[in-house]
Amino acid sequence: MRVGIIGAGSIAFATAALAEQNGHQVTLWSPSGERTKALAGGEALVAQGAIEGTFHPAVAATAEALAAGADALVIALPAYGHKTVLDAVAPYITAGHTVIFSSHASFGALYLSRLLAERGVTAPIVAWGTTAVSGRQLSPTLVNVNTVRKQIDVATIPASQSAAGIAVCTALFGDRFLDRGSLMAIALSNLNPQNHMGIALGNMTRMERGETWSQGQNVTPNVGRLLEKLDQERIAIATKLGLDVRDIFQHFHLSFHVPVNSISEMNQEMHGAGNGGSGPTTADSRYVTEDVPFGLVMTAKIGRLAGHPAELHEAGVRIFSAMYDRDFTAENDLLNALDLDAMSLADLQALCRDGYAAATA
Repeated sequence: MRVGIIGAGSIAFATAALAEQNGHQVTLWSPSGERTKALAGGEALVAQGAIEGTFHPAVAATAEALAAGADALVIALPAYGHKTVLDAVAPYITAGHTVIFSSHASFGALYLSRLLAERGVTAPIVAWGTTAVSGRQLSPTLVNVNTVRKQIDVATIPASQSAAGIAVCTALFGDRFLDRGSLMAIALSNLNPQNHMGIALGNMTRMERGETWSQGQNVTPNVGRLLEKLDQERIAIATKLGLDVRDIFQHFHLSFHVPVNSISEMNQEMHGAGNGGSGPTTADSRYVTEDVPFGLVMTAKIGRLAGHPAELHEAGVRIFSAMYDRDFTAENDLLNALDLDAMSLADLQALCRDGYAAATA
C-alpha cells in the first residue's frame, strides 16, 4: 500500500520505518518542511533499537501531493498541530482514503469528520488509543525505536466502517489492533496525559535544568501511586459510561513487555532492562504543552459530562497552568472548534459512533 504520514518527529519516523519494514511505500509530509530536508535531499532514514534498518521514505512538498499519492494517511505529530494539518489535508481526502490518528487526541477524528461532511465525503477515520511505536529522534535521519507495541486499542468512525478501517491498519502495521467499538472509548484510552502528568510533576526540576535522567527509574513509589490514582479516575469515568478500556497495568505490560506489578516496580523493571526511556530535558515538553491541554483537559470535560468529575486531572490542569503561567484549557483548539461544552452526553456519544453526516446523505 501507499501510506502518507503527516509529521516528521520520532513517532512519524518510527512509524515510517515500521510500514516500510512491512513492505509498504511511505511518503512523509511536514508542514514546515524543516525536519524532512535531509530525507528530501536523498539521505536515508536509519532506525535502531526495536526496529533496525535503513529506509527510504519519499517526501511530499504539499498536503495535496501527499493525499494524491496515498491509500492511507497517518496523522503522527503532536496534538497541538492536529487542527492545522487537518485543515490543510481535508480538502484532498476522498472516500478512497483511510485516515489514521496515531494517536488520537481531543476528538480530532470528529473534527475531521465534520470537515469531510461539509464536502459530502465519508471516509473511514481510525483512532488509535496509543501509537504503534515509541522512540526518540536522534537526528534528522536517525530514530531510536524503544518499542513496537503488541496491542493497540482502536475505534473507527463511522462505526459501520470499522472492519475496513482495521483491515487497513493490520495490512500496514501487523495484527495488533483491538476494536473498542466507540471513539468515546478511545478518548479514554490514551494513558500518556495522565502518566506524563505524574512524571512531569515528580521531575519538573530535572526538566527545567536540562538534566539527563531515566524516566523509568524515576517513577518512584510515590510517583507510581499517583499514576495509579489518576488511572482509577479514568477507569471510573469509562465504567460510568459502560465502556471497556485497558488499565494502566495492562498498558505497561502490553507496551513494554514487563510482568504486571505495581506501576513503580514495572518501571523499575523497564529501567533495569534498558527500556525505561529518557525523561524530557526541557520544561517546554509535550508532556505538558501537548498532554495537558489535549489530554487532561479532555478527560476532565468527559468526566463532567458523565457526572463523574476527574478531580486529580482537574487539579493537574490548574497546577500546570499556574506553573507555566498559561491557561491550558484555552489552548485546546480542537475542543474549542467543536464547542464540546455545548453538547449533551447523548449528542457526543452519537457523534462518536457515527461521525458527522455527509452533506449529501
